[in-house]
Amino acid sequence: MTAASTPKGERRRHLLVVAAAELLSEGGFAAIRHRAVAERAQLPLAATTYYFDSLEELITAAVRHEAEEELAEGRRRLEELSERPPGGDEVVELVLDMLLGTDSRDGGTESVLLRYERLVGSPRRPYLAESMRDLHARLHELLAEIFRRSGMDIGRERMLELIALVDGAVVNALIESDPDPRGAARRMLRAQLL
Repeated sequence: MTAASTPKGERRRHLLVVAAAELLSEGGFAAIRHRAVAERAQLPLAATTYYFDSLEELITAAVRHEAEEELAEGRRRLEELSERPPGGDEVVELVLDMLLGTDSRDGGTESVLLRYERLVGSPRRPYLAESMRDLHARLHELLAEIFRRSGMDIGRERMLELIALVDGAVVNALIESDPDPRGAARRMLRAQLL
């Protein structure tokens, strides 16, 4: 048994992952540095290299943690949809939460911009490729289930078109300095679904 596999080691490792995920969400990949993660987790700097073989491993863990949290929240909300018939606007908002993150609800560009920077920047980090493919597939499965349980007959190709529509609306809004890219995506998605 190593120190990293003890309950204390697991807690410390988890604190580092959570800290890295928070930094990722707040400042993108560039924000994840050993010292910043250790300070956020309130652990010694050496803990980052003790529990993770490389910064790449820590970044991968942070990306996975953030995505797992979002997928879990999406599944929880999907169960709520199953308990009562959802309204169309509720489905639109849940889909936007899954694609843009819940932080985008407050308006503004920062959280959406950071999310898209991470998505677009991840191919420059080959070590993330496997995780990104897995997380992307799981997100698509969740979106398909959201549409199915909402009574919307949307096949895989149509779902991919809707995702592309949201992405296009968001990127256009960011280019035009629209202060509410989620609002732009909402208008496009509502026009297609409702």
